[in-house]
Amino acid sequence: MSEELLINISPMESRVAVLDNGILGEIYIERHHKLGLVGNIYLGTVVRVLPGMQAAFVDIGQSRTAFLHVNDMQREPRPVVDNKDKASANSLQGSDAQNNNTESDKDKTILETSDGVDFTAPMVTTQTTEVVPVSKTLIQHRLYESQRILVQVTKDQLGSKGARLTTNISLPSRYLVYLPSSDHIGISQRIDGEEERTRLKTELSNLMQTVNLKGGLIARTAAERVPVDKLEEDIYYLLQLWRTICARRQEINHHQSSELIYQELSLPLRSIRDLVHADTEKVIIDNTEVYEQVRYFAKEFVPFVYDRIVHYTAEQSLFDVSRVEDDLRDALKRRVDLKSGGYLIIDQTEAMTTIDVNTGSFVGGRSLEDTVYKTNLEATHAIARQLRLRNLGGIIILDFIDMLEQQHKDDVLESLQAQLTQDYAKTKITQVSELGLIEMTRKRTRESLGQQLCEPCSTCQGRGFVKTAETVCFEIFREIMRCARTYNSPKKFTVVAHAAVIDLLLTSESDTVADLEYLLGRVITFDVENLYTQEQYDIVLD
Repeated sequence: MSEELLINISPMESRVAVLDNGILGEIYIERHHKLGLVGNIYLGTVVRVLPGMQAAFVDIGQSRTAFLHVNDMQREPRPVVDNKDKASANSLQGSDAQNNNTESDKDKTILETSDGVDFTAPMVTTQTTEVVPVSKTLIQHRLYESQRILVQVTKDQLGSKGARLTTNISLPSRYLVYLPSSDHIGISQRIDGEEERTRLKTELSNLMQTVNLKGGLIARTAAERVPVDKLEEDIYYLLQLWRTICARRQEINHHQSSELIYQELSLPLRSIRDLVHADTEKVIIDNTEVYEQVRYFAKEFVPFVYDRIVHYTAEQSLFDVSRVEDDLRDALKRRVDLKSGGYLIIDQTEAMTTIDVNTGSFVGGRSLEDTVYKTNLEATHAIARQLRLRNLGGIIILDFIDMLEQQHKDDVLESLQAQLTQDYAKTKITQVSELGLIEMTRKRTRESLGQQLCEPCSTCQGRGFVKTAETVCFEIFREIMRCARTYNSPKKFTVVAHAAVIDLLLTSESDTVADLEYLLGRVITFDVENLYTQEQYDIVLD
């Protein structure tokens, strides 16, 4: 599979498009006046502690306070107790068990990154002499209002929700992720070979001892088959970065306001660090200044891609030449057409996203079951692409067309799983239900494409539909009768409304208007207001 990165820079925004074999697979957009927060590190101020939610709101200097859950906080050091105190410690744990049902799993923690990394801390055996009093794990015993705390953003502000925070700081480089508050070595799940995983773990362990690095490391997917000297360079870079952050924290610790300590790289540089790999054939940039910045960055951190960076200087827009603009417009539509004639309907709501598969004009060949099967198989490819392109996250319900044969259901599920392996975001899917539904989740760290580029319709307020002209006419009739009962003085009513509503009142509903005039003994006149939406109207009393 060949891949290209297109980087488009304008005075208003930066955009990065990932093309898979010439087809738009992913799009990243960063508005210069509204930079993303993910990866930024702040010295925040605790505004409010919520024991009932085991969470806290933290001021990081943004328009909304950010959210910190106790599960996203680094662990308290475990005090070691003598054997003679073990019985009393166990008694304490037992008495608090009812207040914390999740404590039985407190010694097993899965750490994850966008590379799909996971590693598990060792389980505490029955022979251990370490105990953590339950009270030490409650957020009200760990945070207090006005406390200064070092936090990192893991999710941008989404809609009305503030950013999501963690105290488990992670610093990514090209090949590694440094975890100052951990002490484990993890390997990306995308690195399959057991021999390579063992090599990386051994070499990272040796390097940590050599440089006396305190903390943990994760080998990213790009670290596969990377020589040890490159890994060592990354470690020194991350160590120096962490020292800079610590020094900056000490420098501003006496300030009263929340402060930004470390800002994540700009989108073009971030895309070079995170998105390029061996299959990336070209990185095409249409801005001279950014082109020079990217080349300098690539020479230092990603040298293999240095010669593949191209400066685009043609008159026609880079995104127009590659049809990215057209694909972007299509990605904002509800309907996605399939080559066979079938189509998808994608609806995104606050709670979840639903994707409905339809056969459309595709009539297939041998039988209805065969038609449905082929449409569903084709839909798995389109669904996986749309999830990445639109950056849909959270709970997603896939409504495939009902299939009778179990083998067909298994094939569709297997095809979907295969397509999702190309997705950088972590996904989890269930089996096909009796209703033909597949439930899945996709990790969400930033706004979807629709949330980034669109806003709720001013006419329908995000409902996706408006009242019919007939419905509005009936509302007007009821409002006129209410006004007539409430006010005795008016001799005339003037209805000010949208042209479509006025047309209906003067044609199809003219008999009703005449009956109402006779019943109320008052004249009703009409006035068109072109600035009104179809649902807006006013009743003027004369």
